[in-house]
Amino acid sequence: MNKKTEELFAKAKAENRSLLIGYVTAGFPNKTKTSEIIAAMIAGGVDLIEVGIPYSDPVMDGPVIQQTSEAAIENGFKVADVFEIVSASKVPTYVMSYWNPIEKYGYRNFARDLSSAGGVGVITPDLTVEESTDWRVATDEFNIDRTFVVAPSSSDDRLENVTQNCSGFIYAASLMGVTGARSALSNEAKNLVSRIRKISNLPVAVGLGVSNRDQASEISQFADGVIVGSAFLKLLIEGKGADAVEGLASDLASGVRKSPN
Repeated sequence: MNKKTEELFAKAKAENRSLLIGYVTAGFPNKTKTSEIIAAMIAGGVDLIEVGIPYSDPVMDGPVIQQTSEAAIENGFKVADVFEIVSASKVPTYVMSYWNPIEKYGYRNFARDLSSAGGVGVITPDLTVEESTDWRVATDEFNIDRTFVVAPSSSDDRLENVTQNCSGFIYAASLMGVTGARSALSNEAKNLVSRIRKISNLPVAVGLGVSNRDQASEISQFADGVIVGSAFLKLLIEGKGADAVEGLASDLASGVRKSPN
């Protein structure tokens, strides 16, 4: 595990809270604005940033992230631009990317350049463990955490195989389906985290659907991290700016800082 990731989760645990992880689409509304949004998230209390690389066929992403990805691509976003965004972040930062952009860039080059930019990890939602041998070698070489995504449908054998090849943290999808803010969360997330705890000591962060303080508080009772993406991006799509993003981050941060009942 990258030392920055380890220290961040350890600090949150010592403070009896979950980590708040905020997602933003790289290049949306543009590169400069992306960095401004990241700064607003951090000012509001986000602990770790997840920068998503826009992709034309985002199978895991819902309509909000799809819309921002399409806009970023139309604005001329290039994969290499993500490293500039990462380097400007003032907290530990992961990149979330489908495998195709990384493969086209060169997986070793990607790990190297992300490390040079100060990034600490990569989430690859569509890369299977069976096809990740070279990627695991590259991430180990450059001390980059690699996070795979597990879902409630994962069998016990599959769950063990995937989690044993993760580093940094494990991304637990709260339900089957695509990303997007939801008014209510599924009980599947708690059960999935419980299953992971039996086979791995890595921190577990839960994403997909978190949109408000109450949901963040609910997840913080059993997970080490709470991931929020579409709720932030929806504000930007609605024409709201950094102040609104900081306000939502502050509200969510108060949720993950609530002590367990």
